[in-house]
Amino acid sequence: MEGGIGLLAVLLSGRGSNFLAIHDAVERGEIPARIVAVISNRKGAAGIERARQLGLPAFVFDHDDYPSRQAHEEAVMGVLAETGAELVVLAGYMRRLSSTFVSRYRHRIVNIHPSLLPAFPGLDAQTQALAYGVRVSGCTVHLVDEEVDGGPVVVQRVVEVVEDDTAETLAARILEEEHQAYVEALRKLCGGYRVEGRKVVFG
Repeated sequence: MEGGIGLLAVLLSGRGSNFLAIHDAVERGEIPARIVAVISNRKGAAGIERARQLGLPAFVFDHDDYPSRQAHEEAVMGVLAETGAELVVLAGYMRRLSSTFVSRYRHRIVNIHPSLLPAFPGLDAQTQALAYGVRVSGCTVHLVDEEVDGGPVVVQRVVEVVEDDTAETLAARILEEEHQAYVEALRKLCGGYRVEGRKVVFG
């Protein structure tokens, strides 16, 4: 997306801590963009309630209410089209997107993962990291493609693994870095970017 991006749609399933970090950064002027939609696939998600309190356009499409993944995604994509969202930001969205969805928003979907990809993709990344015995872990903001946690890297931040770490303590320290990494990544992406192979080129 060359020439800059200004309209963000945030998809979430839970408490939305990354969403709130992004919202606060937008309000401070650190991300040159506007959140035009916050969408959840779960009724009662704390993040969607917070979005409503903040006066943001909030939508719930509980996937259990739809007969198929296609029907659910068509509802979500309808809001994305109506709001003119230019970048789809996954902030704890616990539902895998279909190849149809990814193809329609090619290189315009962003996700964050709690490991230094390509290491430890998928679920329980912190448990995987500790089991492997790594000395550092961290988080990765990446563009989404059809492979789970496999798209081009935008930003990475490193977190040291300490001797008495558990999956929970490591996850908590990584989450602190996630909030900063997502803000940094969106600030860069909103300034314009293009994808060359597996490399994201800014500006």
